[in-house]
Order: sequence, then C-alpha cells, then structure tokens
Amino acid sequence: MKTLFLTAFLAITIVSCNNKAKETETNATETQAGSNELFACPMHPEVTGKKGEKCSKCGMELTEPVTQTKSDKNVQEANSTDKAANVEMHGQDAQVTSSDYVNDIVISYINLKNKLVKDDSNGAADKGKALLVSFNNFDTKKLNANQKKAYIDIAEDAKEQAEHIAENAGKLDHQREHFILLSKDINDLIKMFGSKMQLYQDYCPMADDGKGAIWISETKEIKNPFYGSKMLTCGSLKKTL
Repeated sequence: MKTLFLTAFLAITIVSCNNKAKETETNATETQAGSNELFACPMHPEVTGKKGEKCSKCGMELTEPVTQTKSDKNVQEANSTDKAANVEMHGQDAQVTSSDYVNDIVISYINLKNKLVKDDSNGAADKGKALLVSFNNFDTKKLNANQKKAYIDIAEDAKEQAEHIAENAGKLDHQREHFILLSKDINDLIKMFGSKMQLYQDYCPMADDGKGAIWISETKEIKNPFYGSKMLTCGSLKKTL
C-alpha cells in the first residue's frame, strides 16, 4: 500500500512539473513573439517597426499590427542600415527645410488630436508637450522677414494653447477648448507653408458652444476630437488641404 501511494505521488509530481515546464515554454514563446511583433504606419503601411516608433516618411506613430515574414524582416534591416549610413554620411540635419519643420509640427498636432479622439487626457498632455518641442525646434533663420513675422504670430498663440493642453492632464473639456484655438493656428500654418502630407479640414457644428469649429485630420474618416466617444462621427469633411 505504501509503495502504491509513493508511486502515485511521484506520478502526480512528474505530471505537474511537465505542465509547468510547458507553461513556461509557452509564456517564453509568447513573450518572444510579442517582442518581434511589427506595427505599420496608418498612412504608409509599407513602413513598419516596433509599436510607438515613428514613421520614417511622415513621423506618425506605428499603430497598425502587421504579420512579419522573413523577407519583410530582411527588407526592414536593409532600410535601417541605409538610413544609418545616410545619417553618418550627411548628418542628421542635412537638407532640413522650413517645410520639414512644419511637417514635424503637423505630425505632433495629429498625434495630439488622436489622443483627444480616444478621450485620453493624459496622452493629450504628453502630446501637447511634444508639440511645444516641435514649435521650439523651428529654425526661423530659414524664413524671410514676412514669413518670420507671420510664423511668430501663429506660433506664439499655438504654443499658448499647447501649454494649456500639456498642463491640464485629467481636464479633458479644458484641453478640448484650447484644441479648438490650436486647430485654427495649425490651419493658418498649413495655409502659409503648405504640407508634405495629404490632410483634410473637418468641421463640427456642435463645437465651441454651437458656434462650430474646424480640426485637421490625416484621414477622410470623421473622428471627432472635440467630443470623442460621445459623438465620434459628428462632423463633416470641409476641404482637402
């Protein structure tokens, strides 16, 4: 009887250890798969990388999950090598133009807009800080006198709105009030300098206490940053920029 009990105990222990080993192996495999998972740019699906990285073409965050093949991985590694070699050869700031600075500002604005669409107040605050950096990075020495004056007028007001958004995490309504004014500034900036991206000016008749307000989007699909999930599709496409 004692021998039978011992045999049964050993059998249970072995099964338990095997299950635990399989579970550990499965978790390790899942972790490895997660670390290798690729994400694509919403506007340039051919650009892939880790989640949260920026698109090399437009600077938007990589958010769309993709299936990685061996050939995709080889292409990605080759592109990374070419990019590193180019930076080493010509320098990080080689051939940077005013339109590049404007493009960086627009991308930061769009990232902020997308956080408001998702009702993410803390995320909007972080993107507000990033937008301030984009404005401060603008090299006005590349502008003529008239352009410089016009840019400073727009930038001073836009930075004030971005500061309010950055400093008021948790106060979504307050952030959205300032986003209304910020969107006007970004629209004026694009009107003045143009944009490398295909952009759309959308309009919400309910925003700003029923006065109506515009925002700039990277997609034709209406996703309202002034109301988020409450009225996500409220609004219409006003014009293509």
